[in-house]
Amino acid sequence: MSNLPSKKTVKEQLDDIPGTYVFTKDRARLGLHLNMFFSSLLKAENREEFLRDEDKYLERFPLTVEQRRCVRERDWTGMLKLGANIYHMSKLGGTDRVTFQYLAGCMAGMSQEDYRNMMLKGGRPLEGNRSKSEQPREK
Repeated sequence: MSNLPSKKTVKEQLDDIPGTYVFTKDRARLGLHLNMFFSSLLKAENREEFLRDEDKYLERFPLTVEQRRCVRERDWTGMLKLGANIYHMSKLGGTDRVTFQYLAGCMAGMSQEDYRNMMLKGGRPLEGNRSKSEQPREK
């Protein structure tokens, strides 16, 4: 990476981080109703109703077709891309009785155990994971 100041906008810099979907004001706006759905799962009676009939429960919220698909398929990364806030999204994980570690593994494209082991070993290497637009330097 160059030591020169970046000419990219802040949004471009955030979008350049591989595998990261920063919760910006645009994503917050996009995911408003999705996050309202997640927050509704704080109440036990709503979790029960959702688990009885997911499609019927989702009708309460003006979600996009793609947001509904992501919820039904538990496409965790897709939900982030469509404006989910990770902390709100974890309410769905809790409803499904899965751990945050499980969610992180899914979003990283690996099993919960593989994700756990990677994190115990110090996480992902920095090289190659800093920028989509800048290639890692050859050693």
